[in-house]
Amino acid sequence: MTKFINKIIVTVALLALSYQTPLLAAPKGLSSVEIDQIVQLAMEKFSVPGMAVGIIRDGKVIHAKGYGIRNIDKKGKVDSETLFSIASTGKAFTAAALALLVDEGKISWDDKVIDHIPDFRLYDPWVTREFNIRDLLIHNSGLGLGAGDLMVWPSQDFSRKEIIANIRHLKPVSSFRTQFAYDNLLYLVAGEVIAAVSGMSYEDFIDSRILKPLKMEHCVANVQATQDQKNIADPHMVKNGKLQTMNRYVKFGEEVVISAAGGLLCSTESMLKWFDMHLRKGQLPGGGIFLSEEQQTEIMTPQTIMPVSKSTADSFNTNFSAYGLGWFLTDMNGFKIAQHGGGLPGMLCLNLMIPDLGIGIVIYTNQQAGYARPAIMNTIVEAYTSDNKTDWLTKYYDIKQQRLAMAAKAMPDMTELNYEPAESISRYVGTYKDPWFGEIVITENKGELFFRAVKSERLTGKMVPYKSDIFIAKWNDRTLDADAYVKFSVGYDGNPQGITMKAVSPLTDFSFDFHDLNFERVSQPTP
Repeated sequence: MTKFINKIIVTVALLALSYQTPLLAAPKGLSSVEIDQIVQLAMEKFSVPGMAVGIIRDGKVIHAKGYGIRNIDKKGKVDSETLFSIASTGKAFTAAALALLVDEGKISWDDKVIDHIPDFRLYDPWVTREFNIRDLLIHNSGLGLGAGDLMVWPSQDFSRKEIIANIRHLKPVSSFRTQFAYDNLLYLVAGEVIAAVSGMSYEDFIDSRILKPLKMEHCVANVQATQDQKNIADPHMVKNGKLQTMNRYVKFGEEVVISAAGGLLCSTESMLKWFDMHLRKGQLPGGGIFLSEEQQTEIMTPQTIMPVSKSTADSFNTNFSAYGLGWFLTDMNGFKIAQHGGGLPGMLCLNLMIPDLGIGIVIYTNQQAGYARPAIMNTIVEAYTSDNKTDWLTKYYDIKQQRLAMAAKAMPDMTELNYEPAESISRYVGTYKDPWFGEIVITENKGELFFRAVKSERLTGKMVPYKSDIFIAKWNDRTLDADAYVKFSVGYDGNPQGITMKAVSPLTDFSFDFHDLNFERVSQPTP
């Protein structure tokens, strides 16, 4: 009887196996030749002078190559060791640095920030008391998108201490821990937590505790040391249909104030070593432990839930979207994805990992247009996760054209702008002050008004009359692409009392958060 029952069990098990849907192996991806082709096409289509692309799979580098040139005026070639500004993809390093300190028992994710940075304050005292280290990384503070970024963008004339002191003046736009809104300044605070706990600067910690152990030779946090480095990509943009170089966000040899939010320089070759550690769940290639599996899992665990757009769901069968600790988390065609993009003037990058396939992909470009990155990345990811063959280059080119058309439609026609204020423009002259951004000075010269931000040297330019009590600030640095409306509020006595601002173009980078400013007049010329 027992043998009969066992025979039935075995037969049922075999039948069950025979009816199971076989697990489909993931597609093989693209060959290096195919990647070369798609990169070259993207560079031509989107006017990108230089690019580097790297892929690692199961601990083996299967593609690491540079394309084009570092600078259109100097012609040096990009290779896998060329340093690029990696911008916000560096937030993952800040998260990992804090995870190392958690592993060592020096902090916990739920420590209150004020216990380590006593001067830290937010607008709401209750939120200040409840704000923990984890909250610094997951964009759920209640602040608006890019709130306060004008303190670090496009100039960095504020010190870290001043920025932390000024955060308390930024008004929330939503309740604490209820919505996702990307920020940079709280990562700066996270960097100062690392410095306070470790006893060394953020940059020294990253260089000595992360980059050196992982043998990331072509990657630096202390960017002052790169002033004699030759193999560095320079920033570019397309202006008036012509490719041109741009000013670097930070001059060689200067400290990057916002380093913990995105100040590192790195090559694709070194970044693949960073991916390798994560894909090994915190282990080193030789078998040692760099980061505990517990903390590696914590980093890759959803913290703040985000909506999934219909276009994303349709393109990749995406079911969820969230932010972890320094990484955006989602799924594509049934595979979990960890990714992060980054951008500084003339420099854009994109990192992505598919942990279940042991794959890491990095794309760096030295051109401000952001369409080449996702076009190439989506082509590669689709080749590893699906049998689809979407023409992503054409798709993103069309998106680019649509957005440019939309922006052009929203822009005022400056060629027909002939508004003349009814009263003398000298009435607007004076000094105006915002609680967190500080002072701006409006001056008059030869019948024209000029705008100058005291703590942001690149925000200087002529003010063109637009409508009653409204001007357009046209910045002297035309590479900024961020002209702004300047609207004066007028008191009952007919004199200007304050200023609010807003970016003119809908394509203006969110870090130009002019809309968060609220100036009050503090002085005016003596009659």
